[in-house]
Amino acid sequence: MTGSDTSPTFRLAYVPGVTPGKWMRIWNERLPDVPLTLVQVPAADACGVLREGAADAGVVRLPVDRTFFSAIPLYTETTVVVVPKDHLVTAADEVSLADLADEVVFHPLDDVLGWERPPGEPAFERPATTADAVELVAAGVGLLVVPQSLARLHHRRDLTYRPVVDAPQSSVALAWPEEATTDLVEDFIGIVRGRTVNSTRGRSRAADRSQDAPAGGARRKSAAGAPASGTSRTTGGSRTAKGGKGTQGGKGAQGGKGGRGARGAQGTRRGRTGRR
Repeated sequence: MTGSDTSPTFRLAYVPGVTPGKWMRIWNERLPDVPLTLVQVPAADACGVLREGAADAGVVRLPVDRTFFSAIPLYTETTVVVVPKDHLVTAADEVSLADLADEVVFHPLDDVLGWERPPGEPAFERPATTADAVELVAAGVGLLVVPQSLARLHHRRDLTYRPVVDAPQSSVALAWPEEATTDLVEDFIGIVRGRTVNSTRGRSRAADRSQDAPAGGARRKSAAGAPASGTSRTTGGSRTAKGGKGTQGGKGAQGGKGGRGARGAQGTRRGRTGRR
């Protein structure tokens, strides 16, 4: 994005549970003249923010509309159940949905797991947010199943969590409008993918590679099969530029010059000019 003062800026939207601090630090090191602004948005609103142009890219939860957005999947989270520390569930290292069948399990309105059928017994009323549901868990009213990052985000000393082995999972991706793939977006893609600062600041190097490649192909060869750049094999500092069939033991009046220090004039039994 370009601000009103023509100075470039970059706005990154991110959903709860995502921690973009490392990417921001690397951005500030590599592009100190381009401010990066973080915009936290609810998971359900992230794609709308990108569509409206209120952010240049976003770290969002999948799925997204792939006819409009480009997306790079980053990771898939473990799903956990949040429980009071003295709950029976804490006796196990991990649980299944069947273990929660008789429990009241909250299904907040901002749930990101996309259940076909929510587990456990339904609560009398759906909490508005995950934060509200966590408060109810702390009050001993029921349990909550969420991605692990959200359990950490809403951590309380009186609560803990355990992995749920057969629950749906939430995947996180970097997304942006496909038609708005700017140089700054490419820079951020490079950072997220772990490219070094020498990788054209994270941008695609296809253009660079096309310029570096020789016009006639990847590597031109001479008619005799040697590299066309004139780097014929030499020994003792002499070049076998002429000499007919030097591979026949140095035949040709001038072919033996390449054999200084290695039976050059008479050739070698191995049939290599200028080499033993």
